[in-house]
Amino acid sequence: MTNHNLKKYTFSDHFAELKKRLTIVLVCFSVASIISYYFSQEIFQFLLKPLVDSTIETRRIIYTGLTEAFFTYLSLSVFSGFVMSTPVIACQIYAFISPGLYVAERKIAKILLLASPILFIIGGLFVFYFIIPKAWSFFISFEMTGGATPIILEAKISEYLSLVVKLIMAFGVAFQMPVILIILSLFGVISAPILRNKRRIAIIINFIIAGIITPPDILSQISLAIPMVLLYELSIIGVDNIKSRN
Repeated sequence: MTNHNLKKYTFSDHFAELKKRLTIVLVCFSVASIISYYFSQEIFQFLLKPLVDSTIETRRIIYTGLTEAFFTYLSLSVFSGFVMSTPVIACQIYAFISPGLYVAERKIAKILLLASPILFIIGGLFVFYFIIPKAWSFFISFEMTGGATPIILEAKISEYLSLVVKLIMAFGVAFQMPVILIILSLFGVISAPILRNKRRIAIIINFIIAGIITPPDILSQISLAIPMVLLYELSIIGVDNIKSRN
């Protein structure tokens, strides 16, 4: 398919356009981070909810360094700012690459850049509402309230945030599977028949990945592996549809 309306850009034009898009992203990210820092305590209380709900006992979370709480809230605001900025990032990526794409390619790019932040957010919500509560209950089960020396969990504020962010990022990236596989198919690296033939291997790999990035209880591992298998099947459908459009 040819497109005679493609505009030719010089290196200076590309650099100016890239600078413009990066400026928009940085401004939106900065504003989102500042807003997030203002509400950082409320956001952290929200992230603590799975820990609070995992037991009937009153929980407390501690910090052992003078600046630990401040930098934890700062890190939280940066992470929240990034999550809030993902739609803007996707839009700016599309605005930068769209002038060099044909009409059909623009439609595909729109779909992929729209799906990517949505899948990331779905992955984050999935781990927060389905995996983390089960994982926290599993870890808290190692407490020993009886005996001469009770063993009680008193989580550090920085370590708790770090673990939650790592899990959200891991699941958010894992849920990008359809986008990644479709992009690989566009470059001719894979195809729908290859994905179908490698289905059994993919299922095993998905379970291995789930076992690596989830807590060590079998329920959490299965809870991630099953959605990943479903996303793999969705990827096959997506690759088929992209191929038929081309």
